Amino acid sequence: MSLLKTIDTHPSFAPRESGPLPERLISGDPTFKTWAQDVARGEMINTGVWEATPGETRSIKGESFEFCHILSGVVEITPEGGEPVVYKAGDSFVMKPGFFGVWKTIETVRKIYLIVS
Repeated sequence: MSLLKTIDTHPSFAPRESGPLPERLISGDPTFKTWAQDVARGEMINTGVWEATPGETRSIKGESFEFCHILSGVVEITPEGGEPVVYKAGDSFVMKPGFFGVWKTIETVRKIYLIVS
Protein backbone atom coordinates (compact mmCIF):
# COMPACT_ATOMS: atom_id res chain seq x y z
CA MET A 1 0.00 0.00 0.00
CA SER A 2 1.40 3.36 -1.03
CA LEU A 3 1.72 6.13 1.53
CA LEU A 4 1.28 8.73 -1.21
CA LYS A 5 -2.23 9.49 -2.45
CA THR A 6 -3.13 11.72 -5.39
CA ILE A 7 -6.64 13.15 -5.15
CA ASP A 8 -8.42 12.84 -8.51
CA THR A 9 -10.42 16.07 -8.89
CA HIS A 10 -12.52 14.61 -11.73
CA PRO A 11 -12.97 10.96 -10.71
CA SER A 12 -14.25 8.48 -13.28
CA PHE A 13 -16.18 6.40 -10.73
CA ALA A 14 -19.76 7.15 -9.67
CA PRO A 15 -20.23 9.42 -6.65
CA ARG A 16 -22.43 8.84 -3.64
CA GLU A 17 -25.38 11.19 -4.14
CA SER A 18 -27.30 12.76 -1.28
CA GLY A 19 -28.95 15.92 -0.04
CA PRO A 20 -29.07 17.89 3.18
CA LEU A 21 -30.82 16.57 6.24
CA PRO A 22 -34.30 18.17 6.34
CA GLU A 23 -33.54 19.94 9.63
CA ARG A 24 -30.44 21.56 8.07
CA LEU A 25 -32.06 22.84 4.86
CA ILE A 26 -32.63 26.61 4.86
CA SER A 27 -33.47 27.29 1.21
CA GLY A 28 -33.21 25.86 -2.28
CA ASP A 29 -32.97 22.22 -3.30
CA PRO A 30 -29.24 21.44 -3.14
CA THR A 31 -27.86 18.06 -4.12
CA PHE A 32 -24.52 16.67 -3.02
CA LYS A 33 -22.05 14.33 -4.72
CA THR A 34 -19.18 12.73 -2.82
CA TRP A 35 -16.26 10.91 -4.37
CA ALA A 36 -14.59 9.41 -1.27
CA GLN A 37 -10.99 8.59 -2.17
CA ASP A 38 -9.14 7.55 0.97
CA VAL A 39 -9.56 6.75 4.64
CA ALA A 40 -7.02 6.24 7.40
CA ARG A 41 -6.69 5.66 11.12
CA GLY A 42 -9.77 3.50 11.44
CA GLU A 43 -11.85 5.84 9.27
CA MET A 44 -11.07 8.84 11.51
CA ILE A 45 -9.47 10.60 8.52
CA ASN A 46 -11.38 10.92 5.23
CA THR A 47 -10.52 12.68 2.01
CA GLY A 48 -11.97 13.08 -1.45
CA VAL A 49 -13.98 15.43 -3.64
CA TRP A 50 -17.41 16.88 -2.83
CA GLU A 51 -19.80 18.86 -4.99
CA ALA A 52 -22.98 20.80 -4.16
CA THR A 53 -25.56 22.60 -6.26
CA PRO A 54 -26.96 25.98 -5.17
CA GLY A 55 -28.84 26.18 -1.90
CA GLU A 56 -28.43 27.15 1.73
CA THR A 57 -27.90 24.79 4.68
CA ARG A 58 -26.84 24.83 8.29
CA SER A 59 -23.25 23.64 8.67
CA ILE A 60 -22.41 21.91 11.94
CA LYS A 61 -18.95 20.41 12.42
CA GLY A 62 -19.45 18.83 15.83
CA GLU A 63 -16.13 17.22 16.81
CA SER A 64 -14.67 17.09 13.29
CA PHE A 65 -11.99 19.29 11.73
CA GLU A 66 -12.38 19.93 7.98
CA PHE A 67 -9.90 21.40 5.53
CA CYS A 68 -11.44 22.49 2.20
CA HIS A 69 -9.87 23.61 -1.07
CA ILE A 70 -12.33 25.05 -3.59
CA LEU A 71 -11.78 23.73 -7.12
CA SER A 72 -14.70 25.52 -8.79
CA GLY A 73 -17.81 27.50 -7.91
CA VAL A 74 -18.60 30.03 -5.20
CA VAL A 75 -19.79 29.62 -1.61
CA GLU A 76 -20.58 32.04 1.17
CA ILE A 77 -20.02 30.79 4.71
CA THR A 78 -21.40 32.70 7.66
CA PRO A 79 -20.22 31.60 11.13
CA GLU A 80 -22.87 31.91 13.82
CA GLY A 81 -22.66 35.49 15.08
CA GLY A 82 -20.09 36.38 12.41
CA GLU A 83 -19.80 38.03 9.04
CA PRO A 84 -20.18 36.15 5.73
CA VAL A 85 -16.98 35.03 3.99
CA VAL A 86 -16.95 34.23 0.24
CA TYR A 87 -14.73 31.44 -1.10
CA LYS A 88 -14.15 30.68 -4.77
CA ALA A 89 -11.88 28.54 -6.95
CA GLY A 90 -8.34 28.48 -5.55
CA ASP A 91 -9.34 29.38 -1.98
CA SER A 92 -8.71 27.12 1.02
CA PHE A 93 -10.13 27.22 4.54
CA VAL A 94 -10.65 25.19 7.70
CA MET A 95 -13.81 24.63 9.71
CA LYS A 96 -12.72 23.69 13.22
CA PRO A 97 -14.50 21.45 15.73
CA GLY A 98 -17.54 23.24 17.13
CA PHE A 99 -18.10 25.34 13.98
CA PHE A 100 -21.75 26.26 13.47
CA GLY A 101 -22.99 28.48 10.68
CA VAL A 102 -24.64 28.75 7.28
CA TRP A 103 -23.20 27.29 4.07
CA LYS A 104 -24.65 29.01 0.99
CA THR A 105 -23.68 27.58 -2.39
CA ILE A 106 -23.99 30.46 -4.84
CA GLU A 107 -22.57 28.63 -7.89
CA THR A 108 -22.22 24.84 -8.00
CA VAL A 109 -19.13 24.18 -5.93
CA ARG A 110 -16.56 21.38 -6.08
CA LYS A 111 -13.98 21.02 -3.34
CA ILE A 112 -11.27 18.72 -2.07
CA TYR A 113 -11.97 17.86 1.55
CA LEU A 114 -9.95 16.36 4.38
CA ILE A 115 -11.95 15.53 7.50
CA VAL A 116 -10.42 14.44 10.80
CA SER A 117 -13.00 13.13 13.28
